[in-house]
Amino acid sequence: MDDKKFTGINKILKSDFVQALLDKFSDGTFSEFVDDWKWIFHFSKRYKWIVIFYTFLGIFSSTFSLGSAYVSRLLINIIVEKRTEQLWMLVGLVLLSTALALTFNSVMSRVSTKISIYVHNDIQAEIFDKIIDARWDELNNYQNGDLLNRFNSDVSTISSNAISWIPNLAINIYTFAMTFFVLMRMDPTMAWIAILSAPFLLFMSHYIMRKLKMYRKRVLEMKSEMLSFEMETFYNFDSIKSFGILGHYSRLLRGWQKKYKEYNLDYNRFEIKTNILMTIVSTVVSMTAFGYCLFRLWTGAILYGDMTFFLQQRASLSSKFNSLVSTIPGMLNSAVSAHRIRELVDLPKEDHDPEILEQIRAVADQGLSLMLQDVTYAYAEGENVYENTSFCARPNEIIAVLGESGGGKTTMFRLMLGLIRPDDGTMVLETADGRRVEMNADLRQLISYVPQGNSMIYGTIAENMRMVREDATDEQIIECLKLACAWEFVSKLPDGINSKVRERGKGVSEGQAQRLSIARAMLRDSPILLLDEVTSALDEQTEERVLDNIIRYCPNKTCIVATHRPSVLKHCKRIYRITNKSIEPVERSVAEAELIARPSEE
Repeated sequence: MDDKKFTGINKILKSDFVQALLDKFSDGTFSEFVDDWKWIFHFSKRYKWIVIFYTFLGIFSSTFSLGSAYVSRLLINIIVEKRTEQLWMLVGLVLLSTALALTFNSVMSRVSTKISIYVHNDIQAEIFDKIIDARWDELNNYQNGDLLNRFNSDVSTISSNAISWIPNLAINIYTFAMTFFVLMRMDPTMAWIAILSAPFLLFMSHYIMRKLKMYRKRVLEMKSEMLSFEMETFYNFDSIKSFGILGHYSRLLRGWQKKYKEYNLDYNRFEIKTNILMTIVSTVVSMTAFGYCLFRLWTGAILYGDMTFFLQQRASLSSKFNSLVSTIPGMLNSAVSAHRIRELVDLPKEDHDPEILEQIRAVADQGLSLMLQDVTYAYAEGENVYENTSFCARPNEIIAVLGESGGGKTTMFRLMLGLIRPDDGTMVLETADGRRVEMNADLRQLISYVPQGNSMIYGTIAENMRMVREDATDEQIIECLKLACAWEFVSKLPDGINSKVRERGKGVSEGQAQRLSIARAMLRDSPILLLDEVTSALDEQTEERVLDNIIRYCPNKTCIVATHRPSVLKHCKRIYRITNKSIEPVERSVAEAELIARPSEE
């Protein structure tokens, strides 16, 4: 174990969690801890009356539980002393107090669960909105596994504490104080014996919590690595099968499982040792209390009911003390999770301007031009992809953009879509009357984009189509499927447009997925159409029909096609090539001749 320097009062307590708070004071980051909890509490403000109700309900429940135990003590004493005149009244009180305690506990459990779910959903919904609205280049710095961990595990940690932390703290303090007070009034010695384990628990908590944190961290990190391995494996399952390397991945999985097993067994071994130690301490204290009660009972100082009450409340006192001791780690864990989530929430957001969108949408039927003006762009800490390059695509044009794989075609589309912003220069839309506006996230609604590969998601074909137009009728969907030459195979499916597409488009071929993607883009009916190698999986005859339909169906639209296929070029009015970090126009005949002469680039 690494040496740990404890400061101030923590030289006595030697608690990692207390030290963490002291360190935050000393290095000026305690304000971050406070801000993290402020952020947590802002979700619970809308439930403040429920929180207050929950707190009072818990206090009443604890009071009734204590009262029920006290009445049980009296009842036992009455039976032992054979005093029957008060028996039935006390039996009634026991039943009433038990029923009330049960009712309160049930209501508390229900309220707590509801609030936890509400807060969990609120946090997840807000984070989801923030994530999808974050700038693409900023969000791209996070691994998918990390995002999923934050979105699920960290949110669960926060939601379990956001509402319940203060009520549970108040309830535990109240119950601890009331129980200790009652025991002190009845027998001070018994009260002190009841909390005999408290100093030991406090002393051991720093060591136990530190080791548990270390083991838990190892297990969680290993779990995240296994999750990433599993996601990558299933995502690339086709490639793994194609290479015939199933045995290799099977061995890798078993290697991860072996490490995961070892870490979990180490964690479990420490938990067992800890439980044995704590059980021994608890047993010593329990036996001490039991022996004291037997002595008092033998001498006639107390009755059997008193003994039962003492032993029961001793266990309750120890339990509440443990709950109070665990408060600080719970606070810190929640603050850490909140900080991780706030990193996502605070990511720079995309630029929005809904007013500009409505203004441009009003004149979009007249056509829109898409323009890069003196654009320079580089991914973080990388070489420039483009340097001072310009490009213009106008309505009634189909423009081809040629370039080698990795040459910058996808980056060009990301710039046009406003997913990334130029380091220098601008990406603008120009209306028919010459008005120019810089690209933003809202203006993306004026663009239909068909990316490379299979972009279908789990659901029916109709649901995939309605992603871009929720109010589309079945007839409109079928019409666009026909234009994209997709109705030929969709109509033969048992459920037609209501046929299921599996996760990541499984269940349809690459060529079928391309035609469905094109149909979806045509259903969106935007003034600008971006096609990224979308006919690469089609035969020439189908490609010819699809492109002819696009030209016919998309009058006055601006269409940009990134392609390697020479057959596409005859449909294009202008041709550009990406070369030397620039987008340069080329002569049609030169481009066609070069592509035909070099089919390996297809």
